[in-house]
Amino acid sequence: MKTTAAVCWEIGSPWRVEEIELDPPGPGEVLVRLVASGLCHSDDHIVTGDSPMPLPMIGGHEGAGIVEQVGPGVAGLEPGDHVVLAFIPACGRCGPCSTGHQNLCDMGAAIGTGRQVDGTSRHHRHGVDLNLMCLAGTFAHHTVVHEASCIRIDPSFPLRTACLVGCGAVTGWGSAVYAAGVRPGDTVVVVGIGGIGASALQGARLAGAGTLVAVDPVEFKRDTAKAYGAHLVAASMEEAFGPLRDATRGRMADRVIMAMGVGSGELFSKAMALAGKRGRVVVTNIHPYSEKQVTLRMADLTGMEKQVVGSLFGSANPRSDIPRLLELSRQGHFDLDGMITRTYPLEAVNEGYADMKAGRNIRGVLLLDPSES
Repeated sequence: MKTTAAVCWEIGSPWRVEEIELDPPGPGEVLVRLVASGLCHSDDHIVTGDSPMPLPMIGGHEGAGIVEQVGPGVAGLEPGDHVVLAFIPACGRCGPCSTGHQNLCDMGAAIGTGRQVDGTSRHHRHGVDLNLMCLAGTFAHHTVVHEASCIRIDPSFPLRTACLVGCGAVTGWGSAVYAAGVRPGDTVVVVGIGGIGASALQGARLAGAGTLVAVDPVEFKRDTAKAYGAHLVAASMEEAFGPLRDATRGRMADRVIMAMGVGSGELFSKAMALAGKRGRVVVTNIHPYSEKQVTLRMADLTGMEKQVVGSLFGSANPRSDIPRLLELSRQGHFDLDGMITRTYPLEAVNEGYADMKAGRNIRGVLLLDPSES
């Protein structure tokens, strides 16, 4: 069949929206008609080259849609099912999955190839195989993915907002609840208030944080952080230091969550300075793959028992946490809809990223089928 997708052909070039050819699903795969896709910063890293990926590549990894066809051997999914595409597949059988770490599923190793799990491609343009961002390729009207990437959800959830739990919302929420281990009364600093940072603030609040501090250079995002419960806001980590010290009587933060668009090793010592004794700094944001140095006073690790923890997909289990977060949203405890600042058609994907870089969006969303969203 033919469909339309946004493709990155070379580093530094904008997304090109064009017609592609799509093969039917193979064994263990499903054809999904996509309804909505979040515009996550991670996809822009393909264009900038911060995350080297094999090109050409269809962007998008934060999607939701409806199953239209299933391939041989698919169990648990059928046409008509509403699904969220998790940007890390969860097979449920490998070592990490079976020990409660679905975010580290062994199938995720294929993300670096952009191909189907069997090493081939279902997406083509004029005979050229196209790779998929995070094995999903949600900047398209249709995609073929492995069933392990699909999390079936209650059809009553709006797909327009459900797409956000495919990456950003679960990543931020889990960074606070799981990776940071926020406890009641903790002082928590979140650096970067985009989709991930806004979700981290909400996760920390739900976990019982006593004082929430939000850091972002954009005034609109600092104002949004206040709506999500931030008690203190600052334009930079340096600016946050004094008010945080005063608010905690010098104890500083229990948890610091790094959710910037692009991380920088040169800034890491500032993040560590915000953390107090036994404070934990969670690195959720992407750093350029070429970055090999970080500024860090190692004595803080021994002398003050400060901790540095990495977090992928919020250290969450997508098969349980995606439905969990949607239910929290339905109950009014987690605001997914409020994080969507603007929506765009697929043809305006580059406009959406321009708005993101200009600080105009908490999260932009592509509405691929407005009638279903």
